[in-house]
Amino acid sequence: MSRALQPDEELVELDAEALRTWSARAVDALGREREEIDAINVYPVADGDTGTNLYLTAEAARDAVEAVFAASAPDAAETVRAMAHGALLGARGNSGTILAQLLRGMAGVLAEGGDGHHLARALAAAAASAREAVAHPVEGTILTVATAAARACAGGGRLVDAARNAHDGAREALVATPVQLDVLARAGVVDAGGRGLVAVLRALLETVTGEEPAGPGELPHGVSAAGDPTPVDCATAGGPAYEVIYLLEAEDAAVDLLRSRLDALGESLVVVGGDGLWNVHVHTDDAGGAVEAGIEAGRPHRIRVTHFASTAPAAPGAPAAPDAAADERGERVQRAVVAVVPGEGLAGLCAEAGATTVQNRPGEPPAGDELLDAIRRAYAHEVVLLPNDTELRQSAAAAAEQARAEGIRVALIPTRAAVQGIAALAVHEPDRRFDEDVVAMTAAAGATRYAELAVAERQSFTSAGVCQAGDVLGLIEGDVAVIGQDLTDTARTVLDRMLSAGGELVTLIVADDTPPGLATALESHVRRGYLAVDTTTYHAGEGAPPLLIGVE
Repeated sequence: MSRALQPDEELVELDAEALRTWSARAVDALGREREEIDAINVYPVADGDTGTNLYLTAEAARDAVEAVFAASAPDAAETVRAMAHGALLGARGNSGTILAQLLRGMAGVLAEGGDGHHLARALAAAAASAREAVAHPVEGTILTVATAAARACAGGGRLVDAARNAHDGAREALVATPVQLDVLARAGVVDAGGRGLVAVLRALLETVTGEEPAGPGELPHGVSAAGDPTPVDCATAGGPAYEVIYLLEAEDAAVDLLRSRLDALGESLVVVGGDGLWNVHVHTDDAGGAVEAGIEAGRPHRIRVTHFASTAPAAPGAPAAPDAAADERGERVQRAVVAVVPGEGLAGLCAEAGATTVQNRPGEPPAGDELLDAIRRAYAHEVVLLPNDTELRQSAAAAAEQARAEGIRVALIPTRAAVQGIAALAVHEPDRRFDEDVVAMTAAAGATRYAELAVAERQSFTSAGVCQAGDVLGLIEGDVAVIGQDLTDTARTVLDRMLSAGGELVTLIVADDTPPGLATALESHVRRGYLAVDTTTYHAGEGAPPLLIGVE
């Protein structure tokens, strides 16, 4: 797989084989240095995984390159694009996401040519695109190292000179990172992400020159790259509690709005990609809100939510946890779920799963005090709140805030439909740590697309056109997508539209007044048209919409 240069041979252009070799050597280099890079990871969060994240991102890029070589004899343009696309799909963590954008920036130029001048332009484009992808660029990081590499080889020239100048410029910038970022100076280390990028550029230099690695880290004498970093506890440092990452299919305009929303929700925001596919990374205390923002922008998938610390100390002056012994009901349970549900049937179903339920009747949504009362009735130290309705988010947030003031630990997962609540409840495990349980429930809810069938009460203008009183409306993610005359036919159309984007499980929730046979007809429709998709049906009872649909 690797291309070996002959003595005195000089590579003059990065062709497909050279790019393939670079992708493989980058993985090898990061594999050798992964543990040391993890050990010096103190910024933006001291979670000790930067080396691992960079390695996994590079591995995904290499695997994508190998896949195109297995299928055909690709040219340089196809190879470098596969490398960038693979990194985008497999990007992990803050630095891995930035590395994916660096490769994407390079790909646009290297697809045109691979000599020294093109490499210099590619590195400049990569550094610029990476800075644009980061909401608030910070000096002393991988961004600084990337910019220095581009500047060092700005003159172009021979390919070997451009590669060597880029690598040497990156090394010099890496050594200076502690001067630029106080947290690095205090820990006595260089930037972990920047060190990973130096390893990737060293792999490029080795590909061009045929030279063997000069040694782990290859840092100038006197730089402590693997010292004993001062530990920084994410919980006590006041940083966000969660890292949220997902792939997103969305239009450019929607991503611009998403950036603004996520920037307000957290920090270390990086959004990379383009052409309808994006990789989103953010650190936040509101993991559910970050996932929900992605749902509103487009279609998120491969959602990963990581909790930085297993526990967080109570804030000074925070109310003490309630004393269970003082209540005649006896010992509080450790954890409970409160779910808002439409229909008595769903209330019974959720109650069987251990949830305290609140009825959401047509035209009578529960007020904040009803939700607060339900949280109190759950009688638990920890409560997960599932509002299951977009209109209830503010009242649910107010109830959660009041409950926290009373000493109850409450996590609000912003579920927007009952099917999302059911998906969250299905993965609820009270024996897990609270944060891990919330993360799993949030991810399950975020991965569930939802729809609803309703009957129009009057003539109205909708996103799908004008409807008349009595028309059947198919709402997907809250917007009218289908206007029909027959409930079953409209439901089939809605299902087909939802499953066109993929899915593994369809959940149907039918009300008591839904025509007999609707669920059976839809189950048969899914079995005939989508062999790999399972179907589950629940009965909501009275007071629910005719049909609710979830697709996971």
